[in-house]
Amino acid sequence: MAKSQQTFNKLEKEKKRLKKREDKRKKKEARKLELKESGTKGIQFAYVDHYGNLTDTPPDPSKKIKVDAKSIEIGIPKKEESDIEKFNPIRNGKVSFFDSSKGFGFIIDTENQEKYFCHVSGLIDEIAENDKVSFELEKGMKGMNAVRVKLL
Repeated sequence: MAKSQQTFNKLEKEKKRLKKREDKRKKKEARKLELKESGTKGIQFAYVDHYGNLTDTPPDPSKKIKVDAKSIEIGIPKKEESDIEKFNPIRNGKVSFFDSSKGFGFIIDTENQEKYFCHVSGLIDEIAENDKVSFELEKGMKGMNAVRVKLL
């Protein structure tokens, strides 16, 4: 019985495939007939005007704008380090939050009020909330991280 069921399924799939092919052929014939009746030779040539719209008239060459390919920026430009970060790698801040059981927290820089992530692996001294600390910044996966964190 399983063999006859399998054969029936194969026959049904073959019928569907043939029907699909026939429908496609009929649509193609209908398009050809429609083109002959309208007197056109398929898709006409289209132009894009200065505003991005499709038109049947060519654009005015006097309105053409020359664009330097080198001036086009692809992607987001890299953020430059600020002057303070370049010349003074050791920064001061205050621990705004630290969860010792989870091993991470955040430090707010006293100079620019930026909040930096801090992981227990980047600690030199034990820290707690509201402690004044000194730290260095290092590029992490999601932004700048505070590392080499020491109590002041």
